[in-house]
Amino acid sequence: MKMKKRITDIQGSFTLHNGVEMPYLGLGTYQADNDEEVIDAVKYALEIGYRHIDTASVYRNEEGVGKGIRSSSVEREKVFLTTKVWNSDQGYDSTLKAFEKSLERLEMDFVDLYLIHWPVAGKYKETWKALERLYQEGQIKSIGVSNFMKHHLEDLMAECEIVPMVNQMEFHPHLVQQDLVDFCEKHQIQYEAWSPFMQGKLFELDFMEELCKKYDKSAAQIVLRWNLQKGVVTIPKSVHRSRIKSNADLFDFELSDQDMQFLDDQDEDSRIGPDPDNFDF
Repeated sequence: MKMKKRITDIQGSFTLHNGVEMPYLGLGTYQADNDEEVIDAVKYALEIGYRHIDTASVYRNEEGVGKGIRSSSVEREKVFLTTKVWNSDQGYDSTLKAFEKSLERLEMDFVDLYLIHWPVAGKYKETWKALERLYQEGQIKSIGVSNFMKHHLEDLMAECEIVPMVNQMEFHPHLVQQDLVDFCEKHQIQYEAWSPFMQGKLFELDFMEELCKKYDKSAAQIVLRWNLQKGVVTIPKSVHRSRIKSNADLFDFELSDQDMQFLDDQDEDSRIGPDPDNFDF
């Protein structure tokens, strides 16, 4: 029997293999506009207790995310900030330059987590070497990857100095990829979910209705709680205050082992986003 992760409150965290504490609930900012929309969302999330904000250079809202953090009453050191290097910037020197540009847009001295956004063939190993350098120089508190399948991780780990601390993947009841979750756990790579709501399709799934009634919770809250109880960091995206608040209302209930297994069993290996083994951007 695996030891259960402790899920306590909105500012609770999982410990990465380098000892850094990563808050297990964050605010995603994909498709949030780089203006008052993302600034207000970030500021509000921090004010109600979130301590983890996720962005990426390709989202084109790093400036707004930085402003949202600076305009909140929360000290920078208490915010876990993630950004990512985009595919067209991959490679050793170009990644170092891309990171500097991200810092400039964010107006920050460091980020807490820097990810390779996608496993670009022939480039991600050199990109990883750049991340290792930035980590060793102290400009990044932790480094990881996104959208890396097991074979990508094995290929990278065969040569890298530092094992990735995080793998951010599409993760929801129709795409569990338990073998990959287990592989990451074995190698102390923290699993993180993107698109936990299946880009809205979650709310059309009939099997969620009974769980919603049983726990008197929304489908969003049940799936986010499932993420956390599986030891998966999750970053639901919203720019609406009511949803940002309700997405954090996860700490007054617990899913039974049977319901956890039920959600695991809905896996259809079905993606909403691109296939990490077959993308062309």
